[in-house]
Amino acid sequence: MVEKVNHNCGIAVAHTLHDAHSFINSLQHRGREAAGIAAVGDGIIDVIKWSGTVSRFDLKDLHKILQSPKYHTYMYHVRYATHGRKDMILQDAHPHVIGGTVYKMGNHLIFRDCEAAIIHNGTLLDESLSKVDRHSCKTGCDSEAMLHLLHYHMKEGEIMRTVKGSFISAIAQKNSRDIIIMRDRTGMKPGVLGWKDGKYCVVSEDIALKKNGGVFKQDLLPGAIYYMHPDGTYTRKVIVEPKLNYCFFEYNYLVDVETILNGVPVLNIRNRLGEILAEEHPIDADFVTYFPRCPEAAAERYSEILDLPLEHLFYKMRSQRSFQGSTSEERRESIDENVHLNPEVAERLHGKKGIVIDDSTVRANNIKREVFLLKEAGISAVHLNYTPPIGINGDDGQPRFCKGGGVDMTRDDNYIARGRTLEQISQEAGIDVRYLSVPGMHRAFADCGISPEKLCTFCIGGPDPWV
Repeated sequence: MVEKVNHNCGIAVAHTLHDAHSFINSLQHRGREAAGIAAVGDGIIDVIKWSGTVSRFDLKDLHKILQSPKYHTYMYHVRYATHGRKDMILQDAHPHVIGGTVYKMGNHLIFRDCEAAIIHNGTLLDESLSKVDRHSCKTGCDSEAMLHLLHYHMKEGEIMRTVKGSFISAIAQKNSRDIIIMRDRTGMKPGVLGWKDGKYCVVSEDIALKKNGGVFKQDLLPGAIYYMHPDGTYTRKVIVEPKLNYCFFEYNYLVDVETILNGVPVLNIRNRLGEILAEEHPIDADFVTYFPRCPEAAAERYSEILDLPLEHLFYKMRSQRSFQGSTSEERRESIDENVHLNPEVAERLHGKKGIVIDDSTVRANNIKREVFLLKEAGISAVHLNYTPPIGINGDDGQPRFCKGGGVDMTRDDNYIARGRTLEQISQEAGIDVRYLSVPGMHRAFADCGISPEKLCTFCIGGPDPWV
């Protein structure tokens, strides 16, 4: 049986290589394991993909391989895998292709004259891909299977109506001048339409536009197909009515804090989560801090409400996110090598009690590094999460995980909260652990304009988004 590989990723579609490269570089926080680009011209699709970050391949040399006069559109991708396939990172990287001549260059691959190519963010349910002979695919990736589904079995409209799962997909075919952009009806994964130098483009988050001279136009409509034309215009077709199931974890953690996602500023959500955390857990302490970067806004609001000093105690040497490592060992190494205490602040806080605000505790890799550093510095603390326990067994007795959002939380993952009481979680973590309640999180989103009915909360005990 072919192993299914899911991924949380960032995509960019633009009409110059420079713009596509700049956009995707600003989305590096969505995946650091591999990067790739498809250059599309009239009757030609060429692809390069490599392991590692975007910056590992110099833009000047990309121009040498993908000479700009031949192409009118570029599809760029960054990726991290949710199954440990460290030996297959390069093969599983996007874009996935059909046909073409492949040149194996060691740490990168070049494909010339492909029949079709796809970049994709999200996760597709296996039953939706039953028409595809998975043994005809080069990888176990659901993205490649979707490309085969479109190329050999279905039109794009039928895919939108029948395929279950989350997807923002961009597809190029040799026999078509248009790039097909599809966003599934749930809107679970983010995608926006932008404008740059007189032409339309598509990126995962509007922050990529803000940082690179582009202009946000609109969120891609869930249930719609966008046909991106070579001249920089587009046509939109609404195929199915939206049935919104936004991924709350995008707001709580995945996207850049400056992003406006589905019309709601992410900063507003995180501020409100911090406020409600202060309401539910008003703890007497000497200071408030956050671990390691993402929860800063929530920690600042918590400290303001309870009138406690905010300390910038932890720091990271690199911006990479540990959860995007391919294996548990790589994640732990990333945390141990990357996260440290500011020695001057730590010395001043010796013997004091603090509150550490975190976005979530999933496997407890981060929290164990936090506990080690705090004990070494002689600091005691309470660990507060503004996301409720993830991976628990639901009221129906079924284990929870990420079922379609493309987040690295599989059914059989080692969740610290599954089957444990709060006291047992704290004992396992080595620190007093507390969580925001589910109603509290729902209230934070509702106060910012997103009702609970529009959120997928399956991983924290909510209903199945695909039933």
